[in-house]
Amino acid sequence: MQKINLKYTKFITKQALKEDLSPLGDVTTKNIKNKKVTAKIIVGENCVVGGLNFAKETFKILDKKITFKAKTKEGRKVNKDKVIAVLKGKASSILKSERVALNFLGLISGVATLTNKFVEKVNNKSCAICCTRKTLPNLRIIQKYGVRLGGGTNHRFNLSDEILIKDNHIAINKNIRRIIERAIKNKKGKKITVEVDNLNQLRKIIGLKFNRVLFDNMSPKNLKKAVKMSKKFYETEASGGVKLGNVRKISLTGVDRISIGEITHSAPAIDFKLDFIS
Repeated sequence: MQKINLKYTKFITKQALKEDLSPLGDVTTKNIKNKKVTAKIIVGENCVVGGLNFAKETFKILDKKITFKAKTKEGRKVNKDKVIAVLKGKASSILKSERVALNFLGLISGVATLTNKFVEKVNNKSCAICCTRKTLPNLRIIQKYGVRLGGGTNHRFNLSDEILIKDNHIAINKNIRRIIERAIKNKKGKKITVEVDNLNQLRKIIGLKFNRVLFDNMSPKNLKKAVKMSKKFYETEASGGVKLGNVRKISLTGVDRISIGEITHSAPAIDFKLDFIS
C-alpha cells in the first residue's frame, strides 16, 4: 500500500496538535506525575485499520523519545478489542498527543472500512469503487488515502486534474456537443469526462473523442442500455444515489466504475481508545 509523503504527514499532524494545544498547552497534564509509562491503543469495533503513521508521527512530534510499536499493518482488517499499537514514554507527552492521534486513526480507518464494505459488496475486479471531491476541507488527501486502504480508487484530487463537464456546465452553455468540442480543442493532455443523466443526452454525444462518460442517477435498466451504447467508445462510470443496498445491482450493468460520495463525506469514525498498562 502506497504511503503518504512523510513531509505531508508531519505538516498535518503539527497543524492538528497546534489546534489542540494553543495557546497555553495542556493545562490539565501539568498537574500529573510525569513518570515513564506504557500504553496501548485498542480498536473498539471490527474495521480496516488506517492512520498508523499519522498516529505515530503525532506522538513523535511532541516527544521524540516516545516509542510507538504497531501491532498490525496499515490496511489490515482487525477485530474489535485488537491492540493495534503499544507506546512507551513520558505520561504527559502521551496524554497531550492522545486525542489527536486517535482522531487520525478514527477518521482514516472509518473511510477505509466503509470503502471496503462497498468493494466487497460489488465483488467484481472489473468495476472500481471511486471516491469524489465530497471531502472534509483540508483533509482530502487523508480521506482519499483511506479510500485506497479500503480497496477503492481515487477520483480527481482537484479541479485541475481533469476536465469534468457536469450538468451545471451544460445548463449554462445549453449546447452539450459544443462544450465537449471546445474541451477537446483545449484539453492540453487532460482527460475529459462528460456527465449525462439520460439516454437522449448520450445519443447526442456518442462518437465525440473524449475519455469517460459519467451516468448520473440513472436507473439500472437505463444504465445497462447506456453502458451497452458507450462501451466501445468510452470508459463508463455511474454515480448518484449509490448505497450498500444497490451498489452490486449497479455494478452488474457492466459499468467500469462507480463513484460514491458517502465513503468520504459520511463515513463514521472508528472507535479507538488508549489505555495505560498498570
